[in-house]
Amino acid sequence: MVKHYEFFVMTQDEYYTEYIGDKVKELVADSGVRNGIVSVVTAHTNCAITVTEPLDCILSDLDVLLHRLVNDDDEYSHAHFLPTYGRTSANAYGHLRSILVGNNTVLSLVNGKMTMGEAQEIVFMEFDGPQSRKIFVDIIGET
Repeated sequence: MVKHYEFFVMTQDEYYTEYIGDKVKELVADSGVRNGIVSVVTAHTNCAITVTEPLDCILSDLDVLLHRLVNDDDEYSHAHFLPTYGRTSANAYGHLRSILVGNNTVLSLVNGKMTMGEAQEIVFMEFDGPQSRKIFVDIIGET
């Protein structure tokens, strides 16, 4: 069986994080799938999905690290007129941070529960907000 879901996260700032594990757990329960996999993917190229310990200090440290690795004010090739958009792009740093963190996570599903450690949480990360962001959740397996 395959169940596909979509939901939105409304980000509040240029750099924004939100724990989305509870929402994904609700969808797993709704799906009726007992054993298989859960895929969580963002539909955007300047935000990310990751799994980490749900401590705000870790997310703050990650923010500092990503800003050190990808400076907002560096000169990027992406910062030029894009005919497909009809404007100049100024969000190269968001794309690069997204590439570093990744846009998805896949977790095993056993007996109707995601296999995660006690200190793990699914985190959505915004790098070019505030915006409305779509998240896809696919639950694949047997009932």
